[in-house]
Amino acid sequence: MRHAIIAVFAALLAVSPLSAQTPQPAPSAETLAAARELISVMRATDQFKALLPTIMQGLKPAVVQGRPDVEKQFDAIMPIILEGARQRVNELGDTLADIYARNFSADELHDLIAFYQTPTGQKLLQQQPAVARESMAAGRQWGQQLVAALRQQINDELRKHGDAN
Repeated sequence: MRHAIIAVFAALLAVSPLSAQTPQPAPSAETLAAARELISVMRATDQFKALLPTIMQGLKPAVVQGRPDVEKQFDAIMPIILEGARQRVNELGDTLADIYARNFSADELHDLIAFYQTPTGQKLLQQQPAVARESMAAGRQWGQQLVAALRQQINDELRKHGDAN
């Protein structure tokens, strides 16, 4: 089932407009500095750190695969794995800053920084971990339902053509 979900998403990504983008010139130092400030104001790496346990729990079934001994080992090493991931989170911050700098001008980044400093922007930042967790769960459920529906549709179509049992 998981392999089917991965295959569906891989196929969607393969035909997405994102895969057809051309390289962009390197952002200016001013734009990159503004992007780094935005990442800081957004607390983007803090949000990722908060999501790490949820991400790891999402990986657990694929690693454990119903083996109780592996589940115990997984749980035992989780603090070590999480700490290692937390130590590397600045790499993510640098990558995100580069992405923002390539997609927004320095002025636009300053506008975004100003927004995140407003009460609404602060509320968005505060609620973002909960929204992300709920979104991940909703996406997982949607993906499972989509795969089941597609599987059923494929089987129905194959039966119409006499190619399935």
